[in-house]
Amino acid sequence: MSTATSSSPRTPAIGTKLPAVGTTIFTVMSALAAEKNAVNLGQGFPDFNCDPKLLEDVTSAMAAGHNQYPPMPGIPALRQAIAGKIAALYGHSYSAADEITVTAGATQAIITAILAVVRAGDEVIVLEPCYDSYVPNIELAGGSVVRVPLVPGTFRPDFDKIAAALSPRTRAIIVNTPHNPSATVWTAAEMRKLEELLAPTDVFVIADEVYEHMVYDGAQHESVARFPGLAARSFIVSSFGKTYHVTGWKVGFVAAPAPLMAEFRKVHQFNVFTVNTPMQHALAQYMADPAPYLELPAFYQRKRDLFAAGLAEKTRFKLLRSEGSYFQCVDISAVSELSEADFCLWLTREIGVAAIPLSAFYGNGFDQRVVRFCFAKKEETLLAALDRLARL
Repeated sequence: MSTATSSSPRTPAIGTKLPAVGTTIFTVMSALAAEKNAVNLGQGFPDFNCDPKLLEDVTSAMAAGHNQYPPMPGIPALRQAIAGKIAALYGHSYSAADEITVTAGATQAIITAILAVVRAGDEVIVLEPCYDSYVPNIELAGGSVVRVPLVPGTFRPDFDKIAAALSPRTRAIIVNTPHNPSATVWTAAEMRKLEELLAPTDVFVIADEVYEHMVYDGAQHESVARFPGLAARSFIVSSFGKTYHVTGWKVGFVAAPAPLMAEFRKVHQFNVFTVNTPMQHALAQYMADPAPYLELPAFYQRKRDLFAAGLAEKTRFKLLRSEGSYFQCVDISAVSELSEADFCLWLTREIGVAAIPLSAFYGNGFDQRVVRFCFAKKEETLLAALDRLARL
């Protein structure tokens, strides 16, 4: 008769699908900032509250009984509001019924678009430096990542290198404007060049436009929706969290031509199915007034200018131009000989201000002596950070 062993139950070994992925730099720096009581200008989120009216609209929606599952693509009123906004701002008409889907934030929107179109062995072009979810999303879909660097220093697209990266296996390209982390904004001429480059191909565009309402100095956001040849092949991703200062709500949307959206929804219905109901009703109600997003460029430009003026006056950082988003990049060459990553760790521990190294946004860790600050903060937060940075 056999006897039972006394060994502990064994957990089966699991082979990772993402061997290169560890804890994100944002988590590391935010944790260190909290530990050192540093001013956190690393992770990109506001430290101020949203409009109280938006919270009132959520409360009203809950009280009205909007607490059960909404339609899979989003409530009709919100999709209609999104379609109306895009038509008014960018001159392109999307069907609220068939071409707009509400998502659980932009990150879910991006992976859903990738899963909808990328098959095993397909190539997807990413322009580095890039947001850290793009590459793992492509790998989870079984695709191959093709990294094309933006021009160092200016972070403009290099169309010769993009053209050289195109191949018969290219399935999609991810474009981000306004750009995280560099704060550059694509011009109409650059969008037309991309349109021309892709015209003879069947390459899809995933357009990450989450900072669409943060463009400064009188410039305008050049959404792919403005360019018919791009709109016809694009998934446009945006974020209510970024626009309305509610990043924790994780509500965004995607706009795409009906055939593309049909495939997007096939994936969407099985990875989240649908999105927070009372928030959708509140956002639909709140969007009736366009002022909050129309006034956003001036709101954030004041913060950018305050922070940039303080950096110029009090530090030896070389400021890179912040054209859009809520980020300010600086060259640290005159301040430190440390690598970007080591400088950010030192800055958090010794000076009490957290930043993010741009090398974290490159697959090869390319270090060009540039770090990123987030200025989506209260004025007193920015002034406190500047007082500490003046010690450099």
